[in-house]
This record gives sequence, structure tokens and C-alpha cells, in this order.
Amino acid sequence: MQAQSLSLHHIIRAPKVTSDQPPVLFMFHGYGSDENDLFSFASELPDELCIISVRAPYPMQPYGNAWYAIYFDAADGKFSDDKQAVLSRDAIANFIDEAITAYNLNSSNVTLLGFSQGTILSYAVALSYPEKVNNVIALSGYINEAIIANGYESKDHTNLNVYCSHGSVDQVIPVDWARKTPDFLSAVGIKTSLQEFPVGHGVAPQNFYQLKEWLKEKL
Repeated sequence: MQAQSLSLHHIIRAPKVTSDQPPVLFMFHGYGSDENDLFSFASELPDELCIISVRAPYPMQPYGNAWYAIYFDAADGKFSDDKQAVLSRDAIANFIDEAITAYNLNSSNVTLLGFSQGTILSYAVALSYPEKVNNVIALSGYINEAIIANGYESKDHTNLNVYCSHGSVDQVIPVDWARKTPDFLSAVGIKTSLQEFPVGHGVAPQNFYQLKEWLKEKL
């Protein structure tokens, strides 16, 4: 299975177990990174998965990519370009459909795995278009309600499963932001809890083991 030329650049790991329409896991990296980052642990994930790691559309200097710009202002602190984030949200939603068709994947078994900014986008896609997504693995991120599609509250989210984790001493995205997630999701019918680990802005080994076991149960 070779990566095709689709609307977003990506790399792919074909499933190690043959099936007519394999389940798929999409990876979305953090701010300033690229598609190779999360893909480094693709070999550790379930064999039946087709794994597609996606590069964010906005290149940064001198290297790396972003799903949306983050501006730093001495007076106001940092803030996100939400308009750009919405464009990325819809680019991802479109790419999911493209990839499922191009690689003959199972549209009823779709998992999004994000880290940091990639998690923020994964939440936005899943809550905006719950018909496209079954599972979300949300690492070191939070929900930005401003980039979720209007009317998302009235959509059916009962098919969504969410695993969310965060470092308790995260210096980039405060854990307090992530702690709001379970209540937010509960309001739209998604039951989850936040898993906290004694690390900064990263994924602890025990965190990775836990998410793997969670994913195996959901496939």
C-alpha cells in the first residue's frame, strides 16, 4: 500500500493483517512537528490497523508545520488563529473521506489520534462530524469550542469513544484546560475521564501502554 497524492500530505503503514476493508487510524501531530513524529510508534499499534500520519498544511520556518498559527503578543499573551483552525478542521474531514475511498478502508471504524494541536483538531473534527469518526485518542490537548461547527450540540455523538490523557506538569498546555474535557463531553453524551501522568508536554510510557490497550478494546 503506497501513499497516494491526496489533498493532505501523509505517510502510511498498511495493515499487517489482511482484510477487505481494514480499520484506519489517522495521526495528527502537534505544532511545529510533522508526519514522522507520531508515526514513530505506528509499529507498536494493532496489526489490523491501516495507519495514516498526516502533515499539517501550514509550513513553518525554519522547519515543521502547523494546523493553525499561534501568535505571541507581549501584552495579550498567545492566541490561536481560529479561522485557520476551522479551515484545517474541514480539510481533515475531507481528507478522511478521500483516504477511505483511495485505500478502501472501513468507514465505520475510524480512529483519530492527536497530540497537542493535533488533539485540538481531532476533537473539533469528531464533535463537528461525529458520523465520520468512532474513536478519538486525545493526547496533551483540550477542546476549543470556538472551532467546532455550529450546531454540533444537536448532533448524535453516542457512537464516539474518547480516550484523553495529559501530563500533570505540562508546561505548554495547562492540565486545568484538559480537566474540563470530561464534563464538556458528558454534555453531548460521551462518557470519558481524563488520565493524568506525572510528565510534562509528552507521552509517558505507561500512558502509551494504556492507550494501546484502550484502542484494542475499541477495534
